[in-house]
Amino acid sequence: MICIDTFNYAQQLDLFHLFQPANLVVSTCKFTFIDLFAGIGGFRIPLEELGGVCLVYSEIDREAMKVYQNNFMGDPDFTETYLGDITSLNKLPFNIDVIVGGVPCQPWSIAGKMQGLDGPRGKLWLDVFRVVKSNQPKAFIFENVKGLTEPRNIKNLEYILTNLTASGYIVKYQVLNSYDFGLPQDRDRVFIVGIRNNLANSWGFVFPQGLSKSVKLYDVIPGIEKSNFPKKKFPPEVLYVDGKIPVSRGRFQKIDELNDFFTFADIRNGHTTIHSWELIETTPTEKIICQNILKNRRKKLYGEKDGNPLKFEVLQSLIPNLKIADLNSLVAKKILHLVEGKCYEFVNSKISAGINGISKIFLPHADAIATLTATGTKDYVAIMSIECAEPNVYKQKFIQEIYNQHKYKPLTAKDYARLQGFPGNFQIADNEATAKHQLGNAVSIPVIYYLTEALLKIIL
Repeated sequence: MICIDTFNYAQQLDLFHLFQPANLVVSTCKFTFIDLFAGIGGFRIPLEELGGVCLVYSEIDREAMKVYQNNFMGDPDFTETYLGDITSLNKLPFNIDVIVGGVPCQPWSIAGKMQGLDGPRGKLWLDVFRVVKSNQPKAFIFENVKGLTEPRNIKNLEYILTNLTASGYIVKYQVLNSYDFGLPQDRDRVFIVGIRNNLANSWGFVFPQGLSKSVKLYDVIPGIEKSNFPKKKFPPEVLYVDGKIPVSRGRFQKIDELNDFFTFADIRNGHTTIHSWELIETTPTEKIICQNILKNRRKKLYGEKDGNPLKFEVLQSLIPNLKIADLNSLVAKKILHLVEGKCYEFVNSKISAGINGISKIFLPHADAIATLTATGTKDYVAIMSIECAEPNVYKQKFIQEIYNQHKYKPLTAKDYARLQGFPGNFQIADNEATAKHQLGNAVSIPVIYYLTEALLKIIL
C-alpha cells in the first residue's frame, strides 16, 4: 500500500517516470484507491473520509475536471494525479487497494439511446475489464443506473459480471436507493462490488441495509415550511373511481394515501394530477371534451399509437350536441391543437415537459423527490405545505393556495448538491446549468460512504 501525505509534482515524477513509489512519504492512511470516471468527485469525498488516499484519477470532461481539481487540489491548473483517458490505461506502477468509478450510464438509461455494450460508452466497460485485470486491486466498486439490471439489459449485465469474475474476483451487485441512506431523493442505482478471490473471507461481503432514520424534503432544502401533516388515508374506491390503481403506487405513496406531490399533465389522470383546463377558465362543456379525449385517446379503436389524435366525428359520437366552436375555443386557449388539419390532440402531450414548464411540484413534507438527472427535470418544491383533504378539495386547495399564489420554487444547483449529500463546503461549478448537469450525474455521497465502509471490513 502507498500512502501519501503531500503528493506534489516532484513526487508525481517519481511515481510515473522513475517508478519508485517507495520514495513517497508514508502516513497512517488506511487504504489507497484510484478514481475512474471521476466526475466531480462523488466517490472521492466519502473514501477520503474513511481514510483512503486517492493515487490517481481519470476523467475526460473538462468542466467536471475543473470542479474536481478545485475541490481536491486547490489550484485548478494543478493536475497532480491526473491519469487521462481510461482507454489508454493499463498496468500502473504501484499497487492499488480499491478501484472505484461511475461508469457512464447512458447505454442502459431510458433517457439515453439504450445502445448497451454496442455503443461507444457501453464499450468503456471493456476498458474497465482491462484496468481491473492488469492492476488486480483488492476490490472495486462500480456504479450504474438501475436499468442495467432490467430484463432488456440482463445479458449485458451477465457479460459484465462474467468478465469481472474471470479477472479473479468474487462479484456481487445490488440496487441501492439514496433515500435509505438519509437523503430525500428516490434514486435507485446498481452497485457492482468485487473482492479479489485470493483474499481471506472474499465471499463475506454484504451490502449495507441502509439507515433506520427517515427524512423529509424540508430537512434538506432550505426556505421551505416544516410541517408534520400526516398522510391521510382513503378507501381505494375514493381515490380510483375507475378501479385502476396506478402502477406508480409504491414505497412513498401507498394505495390508500393521497400523494404528497402534484403532477402537471394533460395525458394522465389521478387525484393529484393537474390538467391545463383546471388552471385557466374553461366552460363545463370544454372540460367534458378534455376529459373524453383523455379517456379515449389510448383506445386501439381510434388508432395504434399510445395516444391518438381524435377526429371531430369521433368526439361528436362521444359527446352529444358537440359543436366545432367548442373545439376551436380549446384550440384558441392552447389546450388542444389540430393535427394534420383534422384531428385534435392535447398541446401538452409529453409528461416530461409538464404544463407551463412544470412537471411536478413536491410538498415540503414529501419523503423524497424524484431522481435528479444530468439532463435536468422540471420538478419544483412548494415553499408551504397543505394538509390532506378529500381528493377534489385537496387538488383545488393546492391550485388556489400554492400554484396560483406562486408558493413554489425551482430546485437550484445547491439544492441538487444537498440532495446528493455533498458537504456544505463543496464548491460546485459557477454556471447553474453546468452544476446541475454534474450533480445529476454524480453518485450520492452517503450511499458510497456506507457501501465502502462495509467493503473495508472485508479487505482491511
